[in-house]
Amino acid sequence: MDAASESKVFSQSQVEAIARALGHTNEGLTGSEIDHLLALCRIEDINPSTTKWVRLHNAFCADQNRRKNRTRILGFIRHAMKPERHLQNPPRFETLRLRLNGALLFASLVLTEAGKLEYVEPASTISDARRRAQSLRADLTSRGVHPDVLQFCREELLADNYFHAVLEAVKSVLEKVRSKTGLTDDGTTLIDRALGGGAPRIVINAFISESERSEQRGFANLLRGIVGMFRNPTAHAPRIHWSMTKDDAEDLLSLVSLVHRRLDASHIAPRA
Repeated sequence: MDAASESKVFSQSQVEAIARALGHTNEGLTGSEIDHLLALCRIEDINPSTTKWVRLHNAFCADQNRRKNRTRILGFIRHAMKPERHLQNPPRFETLRLRLNGALLFASLVLTEAGKLEYVEPASTISDARRRAQSLRADLTSRGVHPDVLQFCREELLADNYFHAVLEAVKSVLEKVRSKTGLTDDGTTLIDRALGGGAPRIVINAFISESERSEQRGFANLLRGIVGMFRNPTAHAPRIHWSMTKDDAEDLLSLVSLVHRRLDASHIAPRA
């Protein structure tokens, strides 16, 4: 960010939104953290005994009104959102960053994963701010979802497009199976040839004991179920007729993440 951006001021509503994000009851900064950060940034604590977000709002407004710029508010955000401050609780960092970006986008700012403030084109609507805050992606990142899932779903995740996120996630599994085996089939035919039968090409264990063979069959059935329930209907049904909530999408994408990890740890069985 340049000096001109630092010297601007936040609107009243923007200050309130930032304060509400940072002082959120559950995921926001604690009272002791606010004590430390206000002192560190040399922002006067106007009402130390009031609600957290009101406390921040009043302190920010008073400082900005006195200095006629937002420099110390930006400094507070930078200090509060240093990634190293959140090493013990990374999901909290992502949740807090998400809430904060929902407010900052209206001021043409965004807080990156590295804790840096960058200038962006301003959001004009609530839905735009929500989309660009990448709520679905932030949730999945906090779950530790496999990077291959995020890579295949990148465009859909940025738009919170659950319908296509599901479709692309399942396709990513099939692509990995093709890559490991050299097969060119699709859908359940690919799964049957690669993971099914008495001599599968991909095995997820030693495939010697009956227990191991049962696990292999179960894994193949899991993939068949995912493809049959999600990939096939979404590939052929109009989007308007397919109901997919954010919670459902997150659960499925977490399941696909598990499948990716098992495939990563699998090996190609020697051919007789």
